[in-house]
Amino acid sequence: MNLFNSGLLLKRAVNVKVVVTPRWKEEAQQQLQAQINQIDGQLQQLDLQGQRMISEIQKQSINPPGPQVIQQIDNIQIQVNQQKSQLLEQKNQILQQLQQVQLLNMEEEVNQGQIDSFFTVETGDNLIEKMQVEILLRDGIVEQVRGNL
Repeated sequence: MNLFNSGLLLKRAVNVKVVVTPRWKEEAQQQLQAQINQIDGQLQQLDLQGQRMISEIQKQSINPPGPQVIQQIDNIQIQVNQQKSQLLEQKNQILQQLQQVQLLNMEEEVNQGQIDSFFTVETGDNLIEKMQVEILLRDGIVEQVRGNL
């Protein structure tokens, strides 16, 4: 016998919103700044790796370097520049997020993400209403559950 014979068990995405508080704002800014610092470290490491690889190729080649060696060095530089470009784009996006967080007003509600939830639907239920559920958090504590559970 099925435990859910009186209805159908479905999964839905539940929107999670947070109330902007001084604590939340500070934590969000710290988290974003940590991501920026991590990218800065990756950029430095990438530069060092590229320089080391080029230096090794130059040590192993004759002077003056031939066209193959010059092509290898150019290829390394292109790869390094492509990866740097991707990291700088990520950093730019995070800087924009940081600026957005700084502009938020206290007590404003902002989207934090989504989590999955299971619910039962039965004949006669309004599926649209049951799909529109959200949770409101204040400093990590559930302040309100909105919608038809």
